[in-house]
Order: sequence, then C-alpha cells, then structure tokens
Amino acid sequence: MEKLITAYTYIGEGKVVVNKRLIFYQEKIATFAEFIKALYKQEQISYSKFYKMDPLSKLGFMSAELLLRHENSGRFKPGSLAVVLANSSSSLESDLSHQASIRNRSAYFPSPSVFVYTLANIVIGEICIRHSLKGENAFLISEKFNPMQLQNHVSELLDNNRAEACICGWVEILGNTFRAMVSLVEKENADVLKTGFSALPFTEASLNELMNLTETKIWTN
Repeated sequence: MEKLITAYTYIGEGKVVVNKRLIFYQEKIATFAEFIKALYKQEQISYSKFYKMDPLSKLGFMSAELLLRHENSGRFKPGSLAVVLANSSSSLESDLSHQASIRNRSAYFPSPSVFVYTLANIVIGEICIRHSLKGENAFLISEKFNPMQLQNHVSELLDNNRAEACICGWVEILGNTFRAMVSLVEKENADVLKTGFSALPFTEASLNELMNLTETKIWTN
C-alpha cells in the first residue's frame, strides 16, 4: 500500500510553512529564543510547560503542534501514531549549557532543569506528553539530513503494522542556527484522501523537497 505525506511543518530561515502556507515570517532574527517565543504567542498556544523546555524541545514541540493542530484527535487508535525524528547534533545545545554549569569547580552548580534535556529523545517525550501519544518512537543521528534513513525506518513501522501513521522529520538547533521539517506519514486510505491537503508520496525526493522549500512553493495554496 502506498505511503503518503499528508501534512508537514517547516521552520527555518525566519519562516514557518505549514502545508505550503506561510504562516509566520520574521525578516531579522535576533535569537532563536525571540523567534520561537514570537511564533508561540502568534499561534495563541496555551501550554505553560513550553517555557521550561530546552531549545531543541521547543523547536520540535512547535513543529508537531502546527502539524497536528487540525487533526481529529480520535482519528488514530491509542498507540498507533509513532514518532521518528533525527538531527546531526543530538542534544549538544543542552550539553553545552550543562557543561558550562559544571566547568567552574569553585562555583559548581549543575542545573537539574538543564541536565534533564541532555538526551535528544526528550523532545519526543515532550511531543508525546502534549498529544497523549503512546506509539513507538526513535531519535536518529546522522551527519546530515538523510531521507533514506527516515524513509526506511518509518516504512518498516508502517509495513509491519507497528504503527498506522508516523510523525517523521528533522529537528536541528545549535546556537541560533535552527531548522525543522516534520511531516505526517500515513498509509493511503479514505480518511487521508478527505483531509483537503494534496498529499505527497513518501519518497526521498519528497522529503528532500520539503527540506529545501523555495519562495514559489511557499506561496502555493
């Protein structure tokens, strides 16, 4: 059965694109913290735990939030929605903050709130808690965006009926350089065809296309 990308979110270069629609743009990005806070406020999301998250979790959280916000929460059976994410720097952003807190032995004060985020898959945990997801999950590390790796892992889950659908993509941040592309991958069925979004085939070419959006693609409705 064919597998389809039925929705996606892209965050990078000061813009946020959801299903080919530009929903947020900030021409001059001072810091990631300012960018993600402005996006969070614009979308009127209410989730107090957001402010306690590390940068990687904030980026992944917002990507999934925008991806799933129009989905029927009852469309997937409990445990049937998997999450497979990847990046190249793992949790290095939080690792560096943790290292800074323990470097000075005379002022040694490791922060538990930072240390808890020194695992890349914590971002998946934050997404699962927010959306009550109980399916399989994995966080993959590769030197650069590897669509074949994602496609193979997700296809194995869907082909072997270990999941009905999967949140799949790339979530990377280091300093003020950040980029995320998260998609919803499903088997072709009647429900998918009623979503209103022109689904894309779940292929390496499609994943590469979504990771390299151009201005013409952004403004297409």
